[in-house]
Amino acid sequence: MKVSSKISNVLDRFQPSETTVLIGTAIVVGIGTGFGAVGFIKLINLIQNMFFNGGEQILPFLGPALIVIIPMVGGLLAGPIISFFAHEAKGHGVPEVMQAIALHGGRIRPRVVVAKILASSLCIGSGGSAGREGPIVQVGAALGSSLGQWLRLSDNRIRNLVACGAAAGIAATFNAPIAGVIFAMEIILGELHLGDLGNVVVSAVTASTIARIFLGDQPAFAITADYGMQAPWELFLYVLLGAFAAFAAVGFTRMLYWFEDRFDGWNFPDALKPAVGGFLLGVLALAFGLFASTGPSAGSPLSNNLPYIFGAGFNVIENTLHGNFPFWLLFGLIILKPLATSLTLGSGNSGGIFAPGLFTGAVLGGALGKLLIILLPNASINPGAFAIAGMAAVFAGAARAPFTAILIVFEMTDDYRMIVPLMASVVTSLVIAERLMRDSIYTLKLTRRGIRIQRGRDVDVMESVLIDEVMVREPITVSMDMPITVLAEKFIETGRHGFPVLDARGDLYGVVSLEDYRRAVSDGHKKAGELKVGEITTRDIVTVYPDETVGSSLRRMAPRDISRLPVVAREDPRKLIGMVRRNDIVRAYEVGVTRQEEGRLQASRFRIKEVSGFESLEMRVEAGSVSAGKRLSEVPWPREAVVVSVRRGKRSMIPRGSLILHGGDEIVLLSERNVAGELRKLCLASENKIKTS
Repeated sequence: MKVSSKISNVLDRFQPSETTVLIGTAIVVGIGTGFGAVGFIKLINLIQNMFFNGGEQILPFLGPALIVIIPMVGGLLAGPIISFFAHEAKGHGVPEVMQAIALHGGRIRPRVVVAKILASSLCIGSGGSAGREGPIVQVGAALGSSLGQWLRLSDNRIRNLVACGAAAGIAATFNAPIAGVIFAMEIILGELHLGDLGNVVVSAVTASTIARIFLGDQPAFAITADYGMQAPWELFLYVLLGAFAAFAAVGFTRMLYWFEDRFDGWNFPDALKPAVGGFLLGVLALAFGLFASTGPSAGSPLSNNLPYIFGAGFNVIENTLHGNFPFWLLFGLIILKPLATSLTLGSGNSGGIFAPGLFTGAVLGGALGKLLIILLPNASINPGAFAIAGMAAVFAGAARAPFTAILIVFEMTDDYRMIVPLMASVVTSLVIAERLMRDSIYTLKLTRRGIRIQRGRDVDVMESVLIDEVMVREPITVSMDMPITVLAEKFIETGRHGFPVLDARGDLYGVVSLEDYRRAVSDGHKKAGELKVGEITTRDIVTVYPDETVGSSLRRMAPRDISRLPVVAREDPRKLIGMVRRNDIVRAYEVGVTRQEEGRLQASRFRIKEVSGFESLEMRVEAGSVSAGKRLSEVPWPREAVVVSVRRGKRSMIPRGSLILHGGDEIVLLSERNVAGELRKLCLASENKIKTS
């Protein structure tokens, strides 16, 4: 018996409380992600030292050309891992986690852990312009997903563990547990749910504790100067910074996906594209170093003096916060860092965009601060303060995650004095960026795949389900002449929070909610017993038609946060035929996802049929048929057919010869077109054979 089965049996036997299971698994995910982050960071440093210092010693004659060769070699090694082992490791990883949450019940392949760590460490260690937080988020999420699948937990539990892993990844990488929790809620899950919060906090704190033990307890950036505002009017300067940050964030996003499109459309082996991106990155770094005289210093180890656009760039960020760089250098890096990251990740290499976003924001804010010193010589402007605010503003504009942006910069600098300027810059950037581009740097990747994520769900799925399929038919109604004392009893009796109200002719008069009742009782200009339902009913109501999609009902609910909509006949808008509630929309989502998967399956079957001439058949084994109760090897299948899979309930099984078929099993076969009738005879019961013959 497998270890996972033994543990599942133990859980079934002793039946620990839900809290015990959730907290226990969250701690395990936090421990695994914490050690994973520590190992990943140390592996990056090892590879970086091996590539640059080792390369400098082995190939000294190459000189500055090393910074062109090494990123190319890193891409050459990482490319095959991504292409042939786990394609999910391509790019920055967070969109893949969001897609797994929205469409696959949080299920992520375990091999992603190995592929992401190896590919990203090779990429970043060889100078690739990418961050380490995206890989750790994906690794933590994959660990959580694998643990949930291993223990055979429900989809909701697996989603929760994925969020735990994502939070733990951010907490361990940046020493920022609070920001890790908010990141998981704001970006990964897309909503704050108190049922998920406790476990996510436990996982983030556990991972952060482990990282602090091995990597130190200091904040990511040491701030010594007084970076608070000196005068209230300076707040307007931070608003101006937020506006610039919005354009920088949108420009970064567009540039990244422009390069991704160019590389994806290039007829060249995918495994070799990261090497090309690495080569172009090296050329860019060499050209910038020669032009700006920022190349490696003589006598200094190359790994300690890398080009500014290489790697995550934390050393550049810290120097910017301390005001150590001139304006022209900071201004150039505003464009060069996004370009370097676009070459690295757009070519198919592996790494995060979190750190490059912070880098871009820091140099943008630092450059603006330097410029303001020139324009306002009498003002006490500190460029480091603008660099801090710029970090949060650019990330918020790119990721559309304002709370994560504020908290992560606060935790990385450990300076509360910057909270007000941070909030001003972040909110301004967020508002403007949303006007410039609908999608974030994370969701745009999914939108281009036909997936639109909102609150952790693919809202486009809702467009495939009609109101008629999920609405409550013959809903509970009340009369407009009913006393509200009776209405109160109706609320208690049914547990509902609202009812459609009908007039004397049975037509829709309006909707009465529990809030309407409470308002009437508290405001009552009459005695409560004298009021009728019609007097407190909301007449200005929003309705939907049965032939509209569930997506349309969501859009109508959103502006006023309505929880239920009457469904009326299109030919008579006063004729009530049903109700659709938020619970029905959740059910509609499951229907839509199932239908989407069926569509993909049908498409794959069509491609098989077109390419090979074979067809894919799905049949249900009926009790009493020839195949029911027999091993697969005992069933006289035609030589022209092969059993591909067997599904029993929600469980899919490998079609081994020893597998005994049961009535109700669904089997998928690949066969030639002339044996479909023979296969049906093997799967159908005798009475159905007579009917179909």
